[in-house]
Amino acid sequence: MAKTMQAAVVTAFGQPLMLQELAIPTPGPGQILVKTEACGVCHTDLHAAKGDWPVKPNPPFIPGHEAIGIVVALGAGVTAVKEGDRVGVPWLYSACGHCEHCLSAWETVCGEAKFGGYTQNGGFADYLLADPDYVAHIPAGLSAFEAAPLICAGITTYKGLKETQARPGEWMAISGCGGLGHMAIQYAKAMGLKVAGIDIDEGKLAHATRLGADLVINARTHDPAEMLNKQTSGGAHGVLITAPSLGAFKQGVAMTRKRGTCVLVGLPPGEFPVPLFDVVAKCITVRGSFVGTRQDMVECLAFAADGKVKADVELQPLAAINTVFHRLERGDVPSRVVLDFSDVVETAKSARSAALVDA
Repeated sequence: MAKTMQAAVVTAFGQPLMLQELAIPTPGPGQILVKTEACGVCHTDLHAAKGDWPVKPNPPFIPGHEAIGIVVALGAGVTAVKEGDRVGVPWLYSACGHCEHCLSAWETVCGEAKFGGYTQNGGFADYLLADPDYVAHIPAGLSAFEAAPLICAGITTYKGLKETQARPGEWMAISGCGGLGHMAIQYAKAMGLKVAGIDIDEGKLAHATRLGADLVINARTHDPAEMLNKQTSGGAHGVLITAPSLGAFKQGVAMTRKRGTCVLVGLPPGEFPVPLFDVVAKCITVRGSFVGTRQDMVECLAFAADGKVKADVELQPLAAINTVFHRLERGDVPSRVVLDFSDVVETAKSARSAALVDA
């Protein structure tokens, strides 16, 4: 194995990521080393690199929490995985395992939780360390590129839909039909829900229709709450807000049916503009949903393994990460970008083959 790896590193908030040659980490007790095959790029990575949120990571750090790869080394005491397994290293890097939240299967809100690509170095690198008790086990038949978005965008939207408690046949409004939203539409349809897709981009709305949305609304040209209330006779039973826009959050509550549930998964900077009168008078539940648990991960991957959900993926090399970030800021990423590390693998194989020939 090579002794160094390439990684995209946040050296200072708001600055371009730097491509650096770093030492390949060695797994300690209870850790595993994963050779990265693919890593999705999430809007959260951009927020991390800019230091947007109140709880900030500490530069220098390596972003990336949608890493899929092969286990290549085990630390002492590891039994949950074996070398050669394909795993995903998600946002929830680890948790304490013994607090009230962990014991009730809500490990995502554990006070001692660690997060991939944020408090722990992530997948924008050829190799990364992981906790074997918290990695995703990728089903056979799912490629690394297909699986990468599922372990963040997939689980986040799937869990958010569950949190609305909407039942088959009821209306689900999905605000934002891009990276998260296009997956939410597929999960919602697979769960038997009627789907309204809301966005300001006609291309994304057309994509939502192709994915099975029963109704699409352009929030730039129409009032989504007014249209949805008319089309559904009272609004959506569940609303999932994926768009990182405060305007979308305000619209979300207005789209929610009496006694319905509006779930927030997008994280725009700023304070949530809650229309308190509507929330109280309509008995609306407003609920935050934070990624998903390990069991949610198993379920969301099972939908994809059964062919019911598939992320639309655009492959880019690690060297293009700053361009990808600029596109994310402009809203110029239709679905999900996945960093492709296979060229690194092939280059390494070619180098080894050449060395053998020369020898």
